[in-house]
Amino acid sequence: MSSPAQPNLQPNSTDDLRLNEIRNWIATFDSPVLHPASLRPASADASFRRYFRAEDKEGRSWIVMDAPPPQEDVQPFLHVNRLFAQTGVSVPTVVQQDVERGFLLLSDLGSTTYLQALSPDTAHKLYLDAIDSLVLLQTQSQPDVLPEYDRALLLREMMLFPEWYVGKHLGTTLNDKQQAALNGVFDLLLANNLAQPQVYVHRDYHSRNLMVLPQGNPGILDFQDAVFGPITYDLASLLRDAYIQWDEELVLDWVIRYWERARRAGLPVNPDIDAFYRDFEFMGLQRHLKVLGIFARLYHRDGKDGYLNDLPLVMEYTRKVSYRYKELAPLVKLLDELENKAPQVGYTF
Repeated sequence: MSSPAQPNLQPNSTDDLRLNEIRNWIATFDSPVLHPASLRPASADASFRRYFRAEDKEGRSWIVMDAPPPQEDVQPFLHVNRLFAQTGVSVPTVVQQDVERGFLLLSDLGSTTYLQALSPDTAHKLYLDAIDSLVLLQTQSQPDVLPEYDRALLLREMMLFPEWYVGKHLGTTLNDKQQAALNGVFDLLLANNLAQPQVYVHRDYHSRNLMVLPQGNPGILDFQDAVFGPITYDLASLLRDAYIQWDEELVLDWVIRYWERARRAGLPVNPDIDAFYRDFEFMGLQRHLKVLGIFARLYHRDGKDGYLNDLPLVMEYTRKVSYRYKELAPLVKLLDELENKAPQVGYTF
């Protein structure tokens, strides 16, 4: 998960050896000719990656990715970048690269994220653009090109919830009955997720990784963890975003518009819209359980406390979906026990 937070080290820090390496690296370019003195923070990432902007002699802006080995490897980024670019969606162009040191020079897709631009007036157009790009990407999916989003990976992600959210954040250990109930929910979600048609999955297709462009909107970032997996995953990332919330009526409308576009494009979505919406909700719940664990881990392990502010919204999504389906009642009960809340009912389906 990426973050717009600024790096702690400023470009004039004499302690940052990698920053000096970057300055020396970009000073060697014949094209574009960059000014090392113009290097400044662009954004940081939830991983070890960070990004800088630099200007050329014409005043154009470029992005330098710093992905320090051995913690990071730029090869997956380069692979997915080539793959996604071939589909026609908007991704950065790789202009220069030093794979061994983990440096990339990229075209700049601007500084306006969807999160910054979204409002009641702009949301519909921006989301339809994002949906059109998603359909374009998915229609060109091929197996055996990206890693599979298989059962082991989906389950490993959800296990972050008991390990980091329950264990570290709440300071609680599940008893045998609670663990069995959670395992049952995991099995239910996995059965749904794995039965869905498989396509290219960005994995973090949300408002912080989509850039507003004048043409070819949106610009797509942070795709290096892409996989081949469930067709509703990126739609759930987009419309059940951990950083911004929309009324259920709007989300349903956008889901239906995606479903209509996907069917016209020949994508194998469930032909029944109610069943497709259930797929969307169950996929979203898998993601939200994972994200609760990730955000807790970012705080407790990595000292990044900004994500704590986003936990309540992710938990709200988790509870709302769990309330709507009778088979998810064990998760509602577990959440009530963990948070000492009175049991609630309100099943819709």
